[in-house]
Order: sequence, then C-alpha cells, then structure tokens
Amino acid sequence: MLILPQYLIATPGEPPQRNWGVRVVGDKIAAISPNAELQAQFPDEERIKAPGSVLAPGFVNAHVHLYGVLAHGIPLENAPSGFWSFLNDFWWPLVEDALDHEMIAAATDWVCAEMLRSGITSFYDCLEAPYAIPDALLAQKEVVERRGLRGILSFEATERVSQANGQLGLQENAKFVDLCQKEGGLVQGLMCFHTTFTCSANFIRQAFVMGQERGVLTHMHCNEGVHEPEYALKHFGKRTLEYYDDLGVTGPDMMASQCVQLSARERAIIAEKGIKVTHMPLSNCEVGGGIAPVPEQLAAGVTLGLGSDGYINDFFEVMRGAFLIHKAHQQNPQVMPAHQVWYLATEGGARAMGLEKVGRLQPGWAADLQLIDAALPTPAAPHNLYDQLLLWRNHSHVSDVMVAGQWRVRNGVVLGADLGQMRARVHENAERMWEKTR
Repeated sequence: MLILPQYLIATPGEPPQRNWGVRVVGDKIAAISPNAELQAQFPDEERIKAPGSVLAPGFVNAHVHLYGVLAHGIPLENAPSGFWSFLNDFWWPLVEDALDHEMIAAATDWVCAEMLRSGITSFYDCLEAPYAIPDALLAQKEVVERRGLRGILSFEATERVSQANGQLGLQENAKFVDLCQKEGGLVQGLMCFHTTFTCSANFIRQAFVMGQERGVLTHMHCNEGVHEPEYALKHFGKRTLEYYDDLGVTGPDMMASQCVQLSARERAIIAEKGIKVTHMPLSNCEVGGGIAPVPEQLAAGVTLGLGSDGYINDFFEVMRGAFLIHKAHQQNPQVMPAHQVWYLATEGGARAMGLEKVGRLQPGWAADLQLIDAALPTPAAPHNLYDQLLLWRNHSHVSDVMVAGQWRVRNGVVLGADLGQMRARVHENAERMWEKTR
C-alpha cells in the first residue's frame, strides 16, 4: 500500500518533506520516498492519495488512566483542597476503590476509541482498582485487542489497603506480563507500584526484581506534588529519588511518571541513572501539583514522553500544554519549540515506554501512522508545519489512523465502534460508580 500525502513527517523533530509518502507492507514501513518515485516504483500497489494532508507517526500516550473517564463530572460537595485530599478524600475512595471489571471494560473501550480518534496509536495505562483483582488486566486486554491499539497495561500495586492486597497487585502484573510475552501481540505489560508513601521498601525492591526477571520496566508515580518529597524527608530523611537510589532500584529499567517537584539532586539522579520520565502537563495543573522541570530534564538528556493521565485525551491539547506552559513558567518563548514537542509526543514517548522502532515512519519501523488535515489558516511550509499543526489542529482534523498496518480510523470514523452504544455503557457505569458518593 502506498500513502501519498502533501507532507510527510518521517522522523519527528526533523524537517517535514513535501510530497513524500510511504509504502506499507504488512505491519511495517517498507519505504519512504517522493510520491512520484513511489508510484513509479510500485505501479500496481493500492494508492491512498491524501493531497491535502500531513502523514505523521501516530501519537504515543506514555501515561494514561483509562478508567479515569468515569470520574469526569462526579458529584462532589467539596472539591479537593490539595494533592493529598485529592487522593485520600476523592480519588481513592470514590473512584479506584469503586471499580469493577465491567466499569473498567466500559471505560477502556470508550477511551481507546477516543485515543484513536485523536491519532494515538500506542499507550501505557496504569490501573489501580484494589477490589477488582485478580484478572482486571485481562478485562482491559480483551477490549484493547478488539480496538487494535498498541498498548502496555499495568496494575498499580499498593499496600495502602493491605500487604496481602499489595501482593495480589504484584502478581496481577507478573501473570499478565508472562501471558503477553508468550502471546507476542500488540498488548504487553510491565511491573508497577504506586509510590513511596503507599509501599514499603521490601515491596518496592520486590517489584523491581519481578520486573527485571521478566525484562520489563517498573513504573511508579513520583513527586506529583509536594506531598511525596515531604513524606520521604519526614520518614526516610531524604527526598524520594534519593531514597530510591539508596534502595538500589534507580536505573534505565525505572519509568517514573509526573516528576514535578524535583530537587537539583533528584534531577541529577534521573539523568545519571538513565531513568525514563513521562510528563503530564495538563493533569499536573488540574491537581495543583506544579510545573515539572521538563526543559531542564531534556537539556540533561533524559528520555522523556508525554501523557494525558486520562484527563484530556486529545493529544493535540496535551502537546499544546507542553508547548505553552513551560514558556510561561520560564518566561522564555524559545523554550519547548514545536518540533521538540512533536518528538516527545511520538518517538520520545515510545522510548520512555520501552517500545522499539515505534514513533517514526522509517523503513523497518512500525506502520503506526495518522493523516491530519493540512487546510490551515495560512500556508503550510516545512519551516512552519510543526507549529501550524500544534496550534491549529485537534482530534477533529485527524482523518485516518493505522496501527501495525491495519486501518483503525477511516474518514474520521473509528472502525467497528458504535460510539452511541459505547457512550451509553460508560454513562451507566459512571452512574453506578457515582452512586457511592450519594
């Protein structure tokens, strides 16, 4: 199959190429060349002509909570007053502790369709539902496979309910990773625990050992607000990442999300040890966590991706957040240029998740791609295309999405998805969850 756009973003961050396209064979990109050369070289192949579109790698949502959609609009008498109250008074008792398999499956189905519609082809999900295990990840897996996304799923194991429940969470991850590695499909797993303030030292070490035994990353939330570093200082006499370093678990198999409130020493540990980081600019604002030192981390060579955190899943909005927030925070319009944000939203996220040959449109790389309407208010050109798309496009401008060589969205329609029925299912399950607040 030949896909022939007006512009091709092959390697995000490098200049787009006008009138270049790709050849897809199976689940891989087989060639990139000028459109005319592709048509001359492969005259008998199917041609997808997209003269008014940009062909780009699919977005990589490096951190999402699929179940989070059920919490949108939940009735609350009093909004949380800070990060700890957000967790302890709202998110844990009213959302995560209320989840069951049907709620999880309904939310997963809706958000998978929402992500596809936004050009997202790969994602990492973090599920915490302590009363829905075992087999909560299997309920997600069936849905993700039906939608056809490239997904990494994990269960956020925690000892906040009990030590026994924490062990159930670790085993949920281990069994899931083993199953997915055996099957070798688009859905895979990794190890995951919550934080230093809900998990003991032995539990944290155990999680990393289990991840290393399986050759997968181990993920945790880290310093999303001031609560965790203050907790670590009070209980361990050192900040969070210093504590992890003393436990001997820091390294390139650590994937730390958020990383908002970091000291200079913690930033150095991340860079020195090769820790992978995922950044959620919009949800950090929602929970009042702060603004992460992302420009500083990038300057230090940290592997970093972008995530929606399950808050706003239109990835153009997430990219705009990363593009604008750090400019304002540092009072410098040159910070976080558009081409760098595009890299973080694609190949950067894939690298942060441990995915190989995902995030570019190059021969031998995954055929994960999107076509974006290029009818912009002012003329598109190689020197302005990244900025133009980032500032003037949203999910409604994504016309077609392919994952692993299979079309999943065509002409703006998510294939095989009855959105009305899916929305009704989410409404029903949200009402069931919200009932616990009444």
